Amino acid sequence: MNTTTPPQGLIPFTKMHGTGNDYIYVYAEDFPLEHPGELSVAWSAPHTGIGADGLVLIEKSLLADFRMRIFNADGSEARMCGNASRCIGKYVYENKLTDKTQLTLETLSGIKTLQLTLRGQIVEEVTVDMGVPTLKHRALSLEVEPGISLTGTVVDVGNPHFVVFVDDLREVDLPREGPRLENHAAFPGRINVEFVQVINPGEMQMRVWERGSGITRACGTGACATLVAAVALGKTRSEAQVHMDGGTLTLGWDAATNHIFMTGNAVRVFEGQIAL
Repeated sequence: MNTTTPPQGLIPFTKMHGTGNDYIYVYAEDFPLEHPGELSVAWSAPHTGIGADGLVLIEKSLLADFRMRIFNADGSEARMCGNASRCIGKYVYENKLTDKTQLTLETLSGIKTLQLTLRGQIVEEVTVDMGVPTLKHRALSLEVEPGISLTGTVVDVGNPHFVVFVDDLREVDLPREGPRLENHAAFPGRINVEFVQVINPGEMQMRVWERGSGITRACGTGACATLVAAVALGKTRSEAQVHMDGGTLTLGWDAATNHIFMTGNAVRVFEGQIAL
């Protein structure tokens, strides 16, 4: 893909974000990386690295058009990321790795389908078929400290989420509540955490604590899990917008297929080279 070979020891990367959820993207077919988890920790650091929520590797696939591997800022490998999926659609199309506007993407959570919306040759939006969600617990009460419990809905949308509805999102102490729910004994593999305020039947405001990354400005799978939880509890319609710190995603839960479709932006921030 790269027309210019960088000096030895330097890896070309692209910094991209979807709704403020930012990752470092490397085309691993040209530049395979050993120990990507360790590199994600180093490169995601805001002052000594590039600064990001993690590292995404784009590879060829035997099962789909492309394959995604995604590593959180703490080095752990994630199963799926909706925002990163949209950015991969933009990356591969604008870098002429494909001329398709409907792509398949292999992830650890299965094959996802991406539909690109173009303005000329620029990808402005991407819709991701996120597949069929799994509602695991409608209302699970967890003790977070003696005498104090929080109740949330557990949903799996390629990765697990604990969705808590609140009356006023401004009153949530996310740096406090996020890590103790992520690491709660009820979730041996840890979990993503969303706090959500319903604005009306078609809109919600959400803040997220992502497993392995902490507070992020958006989470695509978290927004999908939020919609599932809201519909299950009778709080919203099956089509709604989820507003997050980094922007808004439009979501629809299709009754005929039971699939969730997520539409949002994909933004190229800058490109560079970084030393191994």
